[in-house]
Amino acid sequence: MNEDNEIIEEVIVKAPKVKVVQSYVEAQRLVEEAKHIVKESDHESEACKLLLESDLKEYEVAKESLESGGLEVCVSLLEELGYIEFLSSRDEEANKGFEPNETIVPMYVQNVSSGRFTGLLSALLAGTVSLIGLVYLATEKLGMTLDISQIPSGETMGTIVSWFATLVGLEQSVYVGTAVLFVASASIMAVIYALRVILKGKHNMHFAQTQLEKAQAYKEAKEECNWEMDKVEVHMKETLHTLKMYEVLFREQKGKLERILHIEGAKSNEEEYHAQSLLEIRDTKSLIEMIQDFMAIAISDEGKLSEQSIQYLELSREKINKVLARFYQ
Repeated sequence: MNEDNEIIEEVIVKAPKVKVVQSYVEAQRLVEEAKHIVKESDHESEACKLLLESDLKEYEVAKESLESGGLEVCVSLLEELGYIEFLSSRDEEANKGFEPNETIVPMYVQNVSSGRFTGLLSALLAGTVSLIGLVYLATEKLGMTLDISQIPSGETMGTIVSWFATLVGLEQSVYVGTAVLFVASASIMAVIYALRVILKGKHNMHFAQTQLEKAQAYKEAKEECNWEMDKVEVHMKETLHTLKMYEVLFREQKGKLERILHIEGAKSNEEEYHAQSLLEIRDTKSLIEMIQDFMAIAISDEGKLSEQSIQYLELSREKINKVLARFYQ
């Protein structure tokens, strides 16, 4: 019986082992590679989002600093000077910052199993069924009828088992019959087990390769999203610098407007102002209009950097350069 058990173990476990292990290991390697790709993509995306969130907070702080640091005062002074017709209402709610187009569904890479356990269960089930079938075949050949409501006697089982020795051309023998019966059942179990693990191995490879391809596509989609956020991050840095420049200019213009109001007073006609004073008033007016228009534009448009925001940033910088050019003539 020990020898029979060794035969069963040899046939069922060791025969397909090398091929199964190789395919399983390769499938696991592909799965781990897919997991690494997804993990790195998510990590880079999260780092990009955190950096962008930091820039957006700085942007809100810079806007508040600009408004309290000179813009609001300059608007008030222009109103006192009677130069308020340019102050049109602007949709401050239009600018809600950058909102990425999050259409990428998070990806979760699944592990693969070797199929050995389910293969063993399938083999045991098949072996049991085949054993019952063979016993039934023997009773038919022997003209016997088993009462399934009770356990057969030892003599009856001996007769049935002995019959299997005749299948290999030998006289009836319990020992030979038992060996034939178990070898036959083990052969069926080995076939079922091998089929299960081989099919599982093929499925694992296909499944792992599919997940790897999806991980590559996921990475490309994330890279495109990150690239858009990188563009916004650069845009935000330039915007912060521009807002700071406007804040500096408004602080300077604030002093000039206060001087004009104190010395010349408010005029009913702009032509009554001194030519240089009128130039300062108009420069302040154009700066306010430009920066208010710029801050009212949404940074993002359908998850991408707004072209209008890019355009107005450039116009805002050009306005600064024109004013500075007059200062340094």
